[in-house]
Amino acid sequence: MDKYSFLNAAHTAYFADLYEQYLKNPDSVEPSWRAFFQGYDFGSESYGMDENLVEGVSTQIPEHVQKEFQVVKLIDGYRSRGHLFTKTNPVRDRRKYEPTLALENFGLSKADLDTKFNAGEILGIGKQTLSEIVRHLESIYCDSIGVEYMYIRNPSEIQWIQDKLNINDNQPQFSAEQKKHILKKLNEAVSFESFLHTKYVGQKRFSLEGNESLIPALDSLIENASVHGVKEFVMGMAHRGRLSTLTNIFGKSAKDIFSEFDGKDYEQEVFDGDVKYHLGWTSNRVSDNGKEINLNIAPNPSHLETVGAVVEGIVRAKQDDKYPDNPSQVLPIVVHGDAAISGQGLVYEVVQMAKLDGYKTNGTIHIVVNNQIGFTTNYLDGRSSTYCTDVGKVTLSPVLHVNADDAEAVVHAMLFALHFRMKFKRDVFIDLLGYRKYGHNEGDEPRFTQPKLYKAISKHKNPRDIYAEKLLAEGVIDKDFVSQLEKEYKDKLEENLEDSRKIDKTVITPFMQDEWVNYQTVIEDKMLQAVDTTYPKEGLAKITKVISNLPEDKKFIRKIERLVQSRQTMFDEDKLDWAMAEHLAYGTLLEEGYDVRISGQDVERGTFSHRHAVVKVEDSEEEILLLNQISDKQGRFFIYNSLLSEYGVVGFDYGYAMASPKTLVIWEAQFGDFSNGAQIMLDQYISAAEDKWKLQNGLVMLLPHGYEGQGAEHSSGRMERYLQLCAKDNMFVMDCTTPANMYHLLRKQMKAEFRKPLIVFTPKSLLRHPLVVSTVDEFANGSFRMVIDDASVKADKVKTLVFVTGKFYYDLLERREEIKRDDVALVRIEQLFPLPEQQIKDAIAKYNNAEDLVWAQEEPRNMGAYGHILMHLDEAKSFRAATRRPYGAPAAGSSVRSKKRHLEVIDYVFDKTKNNQR
Repeated sequence: MDKYSFLNAAHTAYFADLYEQYLKNPDSVEPSWRAFFQGYDFGSESYGMDENLVEGVSTQIPEHVQKEFQVVKLIDGYRSRGHLFTKTNPVRDRRKYEPTLALENFGLSKADLDTKFNAGEILGIGKQTLSEIVRHLESIYCDSIGVEYMYIRNPSEIQWIQDKLNINDNQPQFSAEQKKHILKKLNEAVSFESFLHTKYVGQKRFSLEGNESLIPALDSLIENASVHGVKEFVMGMAHRGRLSTLTNIFGKSAKDIFSEFDGKDYEQEVFDGDVKYHLGWTSNRVSDNGKEINLNIAPNPSHLETVGAVVEGIVRAKQDDKYPDNPSQVLPIVVHGDAAISGQGLVYEVVQMAKLDGYKTNGTIHIVVNNQIGFTTNYLDGRSSTYCTDVGKVTLSPVLHVNADDAEAVVHAMLFALHFRMKFKRDVFIDLLGYRKYGHNEGDEPRFTQPKLYKAISKHKNPRDIYAEKLLAEGVIDKDFVSQLEKEYKDKLEENLEDSRKIDKTVITPFMQDEWVNYQTVIEDKMLQAVDTTYPKEGLAKITKVISNLPEDKKFIRKIERLVQSRQTMFDEDKLDWAMAEHLAYGTLLEEGYDVRISGQDVERGTFSHRHAVVKVEDSEEEILLLNQISDKQGRFFIYNSLLSEYGVVGFDYGYAMASPKTLVIWEAQFGDFSNGAQIMLDQYISAAEDKWKLQNGLVMLLPHGYEGQGAEHSSGRMERYLQLCAKDNMFVMDCTTPANMYHLLRKQMKAEFRKPLIVFTPKSLLRHPLVVSTVDEFANGSFRMVIDDASVKADKVKTLVFVTGKFYYDLLERREEIKRDDVALVRIEQLFPLPEQQIKDAIAKYNNAEDLVWAQEEPRNMGAYGHILMHLDEAKSFRAATRRPYGAPAAGSSVRSKKRHLEVIDYVFDKTKNNQR
């Protein structure tokens, strides 16, 4: 073995470069290294700095210099791998990792323990014996907190972390009063769970027992964050520990929680509610230093991790609206489970958003309530990575692993996380390693699957009692302190329980009610009423002029110049296309004081190159947003190309719309077919949130749709799935055919006194279709039309009445003109939900000579709107259905076959004898 094998080439080169840099300019190296070099006299020799050493050529290095380097490597070993050898697991022995941090693995031995080394300067403790250096390193890196951070690529961040860890050897230093307060919050966590366990035997509550130190940690986070200027918190967490968090952190009355446990009905008929551990809450809390803090815990479904994306969107909306100059004043906190953060892909999507302009929130504090188990699945079967938090390394975020039984260490780690986030505006992860006292829920038997673990847990003391014993030994409390705390807290719970049983109905407080104070909750009848969306022609002309003129002092490619200038031409010629419908809808809303936010894949230009809301300067790629240049008093226009994600981005934008009802929030799919990547958001939030949680939301989803021979994944927006989710008054679903209708629809979404999700199936080929234009007057003085009648035929001549929606109308119109049929009326249904039944019936009555009533669609019969029409319109049962046959795939891959099927459907619309040809 070579005598220099303790130094690899990378280390040798690094030290050589560093020492050479020090010799040239001592101030240019980090203070700890400067102190190290100053403290050691290298003399005139170049010890180890020769390139030959890297090649393994023997160069005489004095043993004491060699030992210094070996101690430096030891320090580096603790910094890089110390987290693998911590005391962070309260109920299990840690897994064994090799190589260990034994001295022998670094070319050192016990004989060196009393030798003093200048390497101590690196740790800020000066020249110290090896034994003191090791003690210091063990305290920092291998006690109740393990820290991962050496993969961070920013030296200033690493230095900050190391300086922070070196203070008091990374050990908590709390005053007696602070320790009593931690104990008080621990007692609340323990006593709350034990109270519920005795009063509601066998009921699901997904207790926090085994991780109760989360409560004092959150309490400390909120109190200390207020000192750092944080004014609002938005938190997302799953079911475990949620009830305790609501009561002991967010201030929800235990009386209300007891009413929910008793299963009482709700005070509103239109509200169906949800289980108690899914409900959201908003409150204001005054910190110990007298500062008011707004606290929000977002409602969440059982689909784990979904709420994380929603939280980030809520936070960004608050930051944009209230704190644009200092976004850090709103702090997102996302609480994960260990199995979920490893297993759910959404976490990766959300983490990837952390630094993106359209989605960043200046850092999130991620907390993992680590039970070391997922329902019945052991952690070894739940992930391939060493830690459940390894996803945090995607953004090079620091990770702190903490023993949940050590309450002071947990609070200490939480404060570290807060300080890092406020300093660097980046994500930070805390892995709170505890256990789950009972099964997945309180009625489950965990010993079936983890008998050994649960034998250990059954004998294990709770964190409050462990901490109380510590404080008793320190003389901070007396032996009656905890019993008195417990009695006082449980007496209050008893009073709340008695009060709750005097109330007949459960009252659910809406989440973020202040943001929604001016908006009504409405039912279907109101949704079918017209909304005034007119706007003066002069105003439209002014906006058109702005969006048609690029800055003259900048150079743009000729094609984009012509495209932008064509906007003015369209206005002047009174032929406004789809892109102008969008631009003028956004522009008029901006002028009226609303904000507009659009995000999704390729939305700045538009998948089909129609929007061009962002124009790039040719030689610099500077971004020009003409919609932000309309007037001094306009709202703000935001548009962002998203990462290649549906689930995470839809969740984010839904959260944004939840917190900002005065912003037109739009998510556009690249193709409508891809929106099912966000299916959980559609099912759990968009279609159901108002029923479950009293949550209005005005998110607009634009889903490009239309059969044009592009295959199974580029034709259908899965219209049938959205329509299947429609019920009573939960959302709008549209399939517009004219620019004017699209214009009024977008304006209507903001001008209404309520908010509902709006699903719009948007065109592709119609974006440049010569017939798909509207007049300026239709924009200025028109309104949204739920049904568009056929103005080109005489009602008494019509023998066939065809109801159609979307782009297929133009295909049928073209055929009708080809065959010169004036006895066929084409009536467009623009609003599919709520279905304008009366207007459809009026059309049937108008064309009373029609003997053949047809429903026409380009989708297969088992897809599209046909099933929806059958369900909601009795008259549709007698309609002749002109559709493709039922298929498993939405469209054929062969363009030839696709065209053949398409033409056969069109044939059948006009000739019912051709039914068997499709």
